[in-house]
Amino acid sequence: MSVAKTVSNSSAIIHPPGFYIIGFQVFPHISVYILFLALVYIVTLVFNALLMYVIACDHYLHTSKFLAVFNLALVDIILNTTTIPSMIKVFFVKDNFIPFNLCLVQMYFYYSFVSMEAYSLAILAYDRMVAICFPLRQNILNTVQVMSCIVALCWMYNLGRIIYSVSIMSELSFCDSVRVFSYFCDYAPVFRLACNDNSKQWSVASTSSMVNLLLPFFFIILSYVSILLAVFRMQSVGSRVKALATCVEHLILVAIFYIPIFSIFLTGLYFRGIDPDLRVLSLSLASCIPPCVNPIMYSFKTKEIKDRVRTMFRRMKTSP
Repeated sequence: MSVAKTVSNSSAIIHPPGFYIIGFQVFPHISVYILFLALVYIVTLVFNALLMYVIACDHYLHTSKFLAVFNLALVDIILNTTTIPSMIKVFFVKDNFIPFNLCLVQMYFYYSFVSMEAYSLAILAYDRMVAICFPLRQNILNTVQVMSCIVALCWMYNLGRIIYSVSIMSELSFCDSVRVFSYFCDYAPVFRLACNDNSKQWSVASTSSMVNLLLPFFFIILSYVSILLAVFRMQSVGSRVKALATCVEHLILVAIFYIPIFSIFLTGLYFRGIDPDLRVLSLSLASCIPPCVNPIMYSFKTKEIKDRVRTMFRRMKTSP
């Protein structure tokens, strides 16, 4: 296989034409699993698109809370679109080659939107905290304008910071293997294939993983500490139950997202002994399932959304 060479700092940097995505090595019933992920992708597209349509078309849902929900739905669609279609191509079409530049593009979008998923959950935690802890100041602390600024800043931060992380991959030389043992162009499996020094990439990956997964997580924890303190100060038991009930779906989604992400990203980064097939399986589930579950578990269990969806389907049935 031919390689493309560029010169940087008086040394040859060897970039291959692309990489081969290996994915699973000995995983049984791989076709069934890929069909399952294809179903997950369809559910992700349909339910999140429906959710976004309902929020966009209903003026009464143009609030800070549903702006955060709309943002999460958009992030969910993009996150699963970055990996599942290419995964289907690899395992069903048997085309596992990805060009070098396209590999970096996929890497960029995946890590940008995994991080955005974490920040989107933190934004929803902020919405719950303000609603429960500062109900009288909600019109100041959590207006549509304030929420729009928070969402916009999160997008700019996450899309901007990943540019550096991905750009330094071009400093690596790949002169031996170009087989990536993951289900997409994964950052750590790719930079470990380099035959020159990859310490900078390791440092960036470890720092980025810690900061951009732990920072939103700690904010969520602090938000719920504040919520619990506010709930315990309520006099009525009914008010306590009602306040906590609005947080159940969000807490479940936080657990679904963070538990496998922490175990795979951090364990895989610092301890290389994890089984490759187990890593691919866990990472794919951790990345693909939350965007599918989010609109069902969180949004469609919200009374306002359910009422609007019922009304929409009634109109569709009665319209000629």
